[in-house]
Amino acid sequence: MARLNITLPAMGEGVIEATINKWLVTEGSLVKEDDPLVEVATDKVDSEVPAPSTGTIVSIIAKEGSVAKIGELLAILESNASPTKEDLKKVDKEVERIRETIESVKKEKTEIEVLSHDMKSRTPSGKFISPLVRSIAAREGINYTDLDKTTGTGMDGRITKDDILKILESRKETEEAAKVAETVETVKAAKKNEPSVARSSGDEIIPMDRIRKIIAEHMVMSKRTSPHVTSFIDADVTRLMNWRNANKEKFLANEGQKLTLTPIFIDAAAKALYEFPMVNISVDGDNIIKKKNINIGMATALPDGNLIVPVIKNANEKNLTGLAKAVNDLAERARINKLKPEEITGGTFTITNFGSYNNLAGTPIINQPQAAILGTGVVRKTPAVIETTDGDMIAIRQIMILSLSYDHRVIDGALAGKFLHKVKEILENYSPDTI
Repeated sequence: MARLNITLPAMGEGVIEATINKWLVTEGSLVKEDDPLVEVATDKVDSEVPAPSTGTIVSIIAKEGSVAKIGELLAILESNASPTKEDLKKVDKEVERIRETIESVKKEKTEIEVLSHDMKSRTPSGKFISPLVRSIAAREGINYTDLDKTTGTGMDGRITKDDILKILESRKETEEAAKVAETVETVKAAKKNEPSVARSSGDEIIPMDRIRKIIAEHMVMSKRTSPHVTSFIDADVTRLMNWRNANKEKFLANEGQKLTLTPIFIDAAAKALYEFPMVNISVDGDNIIKKKNINIGMATALPDGNLIVPVIKNANEKNLTGLAKAVNDLAERARINKLKPEEITGGTFTITNFGSYNNLAGTPIINQPQAAILGTGVVRKTPAVIETTDGDMIAIRQIMILSLSYDHRVIDGALAGKFLHKVKEILENYSPDTI
């Protein structure tokens, strides 16, 4: 029998911890490989941690309601299965990682010993400092002035390990107090500027759920971070709509997928991003990060009224069939809360479809840390002027409005306009030849 440690797995880019929502097993439970063991929640998505092997849960470490860091121990499973080659490879990788950690610790220890060796054994006032205390002081950046201010509790006033740990604890408390004070002042200032809400008899108070709070905070943060500008353009998609209507049944029969407009919009955006890579960027301080991959998120409404953004990775490398499969699969699993953490992270650009609710257009908020988001309006029949060999004529055409919100710190109107016009051009000339 082998005992396996069940740890909190990586939950996607930028996620460092998760809340233990609910254990689906108890100590002594028999589980099969890939059985869900525990429900966890991050600030991005709810997920389940599966059993790595068939066996018995012998110990549950992380309690419901607690917060665990990535890599922390959640439970222990006793497995009857013989290790496979893949298991052995994993063990070898873990051993190698541990070795690297040990080497890193040894290197750090050597560096500290060098630093502490350069420190004198007594402070300017004559207080004795042991080698251990000197090494801690060297590692934590504690200077002689701080040590001299400390009243040693050791023999003859010597500064002990406990004394220096108190210095570190005091420093941490001071830093945390400063952070709390700054946060309180920020909240006070924000609340001061918020208009008061008058309540009348019969008004219903609906507390925001966890996801709605996260969405609200993310939207406010985005508006505070990026100076938003929105540009608009209309596109004559008559040719596109005629082709889709003529081929959607054939597409369903041949590919087994419904052909909605969403994968076509994603295809057009991916092609435009490939041509204008400086729209596919993020801002990191004073640096612009031009993304290598084109990962397009699609804003998806959930049954409870909240919103989630599944991401299609390397969208520019997929044809229309591949995009349709990805869109249909992600949208379906989003609605039943079965998305994996990595499927909602790593986006470099987002599309939101206002047309789903028969809206003409909108001014979407940028999905940070991205720099732009495309809004697609409803396709509607409208009279339009078209150019012919016999002169200008008015005809009934199928028109839609495209809107692009972008971070004006790094994307200027000219670039945004060119990008938006390219999307329009691709959609207006969309045909089977472009698949």
